[in-house]
Amino acid sequence: MKSVTRSLRILEAVAQHQPVTVGELTRLFGLPKSTVQRTLVTLNEAGWLRANRKDTTRWEIGARVLAVRPAALQGSSLFAAAREPMIRLRDTLNETIHLSVPDALQCMVVVDRVDCTHAVRTFYAIGDTSPLHATATGRAILAHLPKADVDELVERGLESFSEATPTDPARLRAELDRLRADGYSVNRNQYRPDVCAVAAAILDEGGTPLAAVAVSMPDSRYEAERLPEIGRLVADTAKEIAARRAGA
Repeated sequence: MKSVTRSLRILEAVAQHQPVTVGELTRLFGLPKSTVQRTLVTLNEAGWLRANRKDTTRWEIGARVLAVRPAALQGSSLFAAAREPMIRLRDTLNETIHLSVPDALQCMVVVDRVDCTHAVRTFYAIGDTSPLHATATGRAILAHLPKADVDELVERGLESFSEATPTDPARLRAELDRLRADGYSVNRNQYRPDVCAVAAAILDEGGTPLAAVAVSMPDSRYEAERLPEIGRLVADTAKEIAARRAGA
């Protein structure tokens, strides 16, 4: 139990001081550097922490922490700004709406959801993760990241989840170009079978993607002719969330 308590205290310290180095945590707790390092690696392997992308010697909280209890987000500007627009989008389309945040380039994490009234509907548990390249929310984020980040993702390899998954780098980049022009991304059976989604990125004042809002539906209710309309509604919702957050 002593090691569990130590891990939780280090996790709390990272949340308070992030991005923080091993040396800073060692001085803060008066523990051996090896002990702190081992704890950080364990928390990283469990998905609680991650290395800072710009300085890998520094540690920060991973997005999965948000999935433990999304109610903790209610005090945040993003969660507060997103909830009402998500409900209105659900009421307009009567399909599942979800909010996801990126965990660096590792995955997208679902942090909030508004369900529709259909008996047959898509379902994403809070805390569910999904790959960036194979999903509408992930590509919405990728389209607004620097080229170097997209290159890094491509170099790792693009896993196939279905025949429709964009695993060819050229195809993925072309899709990101289209996304930037249209303002929304589309996933038709590219990750989960018979599941479609339309998503748009929520950007901060500097254009950095913070999250993505999406509408998802069974393939049986996907109507290609309505895509421009749905895409506009989702993109407008993302812009509204961003504006509400900026004005919070």
